[in-house]
Amino acid sequence: MDKLMSQRYRKLERIRELGIHPYPDRYERTHSLKEVMGLGEGERVRVCGRLTALRQMGGLVYGDLQDMEGRVQVSFARNNFVDFDRLLETVDIGDFLGVEGILYRTKRGELTVDASGYTFLGKALRPLPTKWHGLQDRELCYRQRYLDLIMSAATRERFLFRSRLVQVIRRFLEDHHFLEVETPVLINKPSGALATPFRTHHNALDIDVYLRIAPETYLKRLIVGGFDRIFEFARCFRNEGMDPTHLQDFTMLEYYCAYWNYEDNMKFTEKLMVHLLRELAEPLARLEWYNEIQALKRSGRGKEALKLFRRGPKKPQPLKVRVLGEEIDFTPPWPRVSLRDLILRDCGLDIDEYPEEGDLRRAIQGKGIELEGIEGMGRGKMIDTLYKKVSRPGLLQPTFITSHPLELSPLARKSDANPEVVDRFQLVVMGAEIVNAYSELVDPLDQRARLEEQARLHQRGDEEAMVMDEDYLLCMEYGMPPISGWGMGIDRVVALLSGQENLRDVIFFPLMKPLELGD
Repeated sequence: MDKLMSQRYRKLERIRELGIHPYPDRYERTHSLKEVMGLGEGERVRVCGRLTALRQMGGLVYGDLQDMEGRVQVSFARNNFVDFDRLLETVDIGDFLGVEGILYRTKRGELTVDASGYTFLGKALRPLPTKWHGLQDRELCYRQRYLDLIMSAATRERFLFRSRLVQVIRRFLEDHHFLEVETPVLINKPSGALATPFRTHHNALDIDVYLRIAPETYLKRLIVGGFDRIFEFARCFRNEGMDPTHLQDFTMLEYYCAYWNYEDNMKFTEKLMVHLLRELAEPLARLEWYNEIQALKRSGRGKEALKLFRRGPKKPQPLKVRVLGEEIDFTPPWPRVSLRDLILRDCGLDIDEYPEEGDLRRAIQGKGIELEGIEGMGRGKMIDTLYKKVSRPGLLQPTFITSHPLELSPLARKSDANPEVVDRFQLVVMGAEIVNAYSELVDPLDQRARLEEQARLHQRGDEEAMVMDEDYLLCMEYGMPPISGWGMGIDRVVALLSGQENLRDVIFFPLMKPLELGD
């Protein structure tokens, strides 16, 4: 590495000796690389990007320019290119170049820029990973995502897909009269979900504050203020365990609609997902295609991967997505099943027969089911943990889980048919919860009683239980209309649709423990 970098430093010195600025301030291009691929022969273009390949064939040099959405071949010929020797003397793979020339097709039919001139746009002092081996170390991909993006077309497609997904959802909500808003990240009381918060200190006010675990209670304050359809793409923070399906900071989309109930929201969720999959059919097909190619390469079947690449993506099937070998069919309507019926089906235990915490604990243990930390759990936490162990992993196709116990949902409305459960649903796909929604609790007296119970649990040592929030209760006392709220984990949805098992693979820069050197 030191030798390679020394060579590049010498080239940098040579560039400056030639009177060329190696890091100019701008470049006027006529087309992006993606746009160039839609042009025909004979067009004159000015394009730019990172040089990712360089091949000399006598008096002809071919190179590849790449940006986030495209790649274009460029050629430099000695007999019609005045700076040919300077190019060989100064340019390396990884440099940024601007190229001007006429488009033509090679004998193999590849659209190419016949360069009549080039401009240095940025000298790379470190060599890129090798073309064939790329970046194989997953941890290095997370730490140096920029290299992963340069070297892997699949990674670029995945993050472009994430951006498009957010755009489609935002447009869909706006088309249905929702207004995008922003609410505080630093808050006085951690609320909106059952989770352990991050705590910090505000120097100017000299008070301890928390990073929000969810935007829920502030969004509902806006409903009180008269904004009756609102949404927020909110960065949330939960100081909890880390595993492939949980991160401490993540993106949550939450929306709230006045005058809806949770059943209205279930119908809207199906409508939103159908629209999303139809709008993203082409990008999804490309993702599946790239995932198949990567799997073939990992298994050592390079020739089959190359054949698949040449064939291109299959025709997209908008409501069906292949995820980790399973075909997920999003065609509505999706099954609706109560939490009680699901647990009864999967382990033969009827939670309604055990209304007391101790009785339920003994019944679970009597079934031989081991739940870590069961002795310190309340009844609601036990039911939730039991469900996550015996039922949720087996739910592959989209399924609405309904009728959650009251103890699990301190901000949700009691069911009129059964006050022991709430009007709530979760959407589970491939064993992962991707949506949580309910009819909101708008009765301030009921809400106060539930927050008092949560505060008691918190004092008993349950760090995930909520604390009293008198400011939110004050807001409720001014009156709330019927509301249904909805939350989707954007990272989880992107991971699900892109076939990734680890959320870090859909986060640009996931938090990592610092390295000892360089930190």
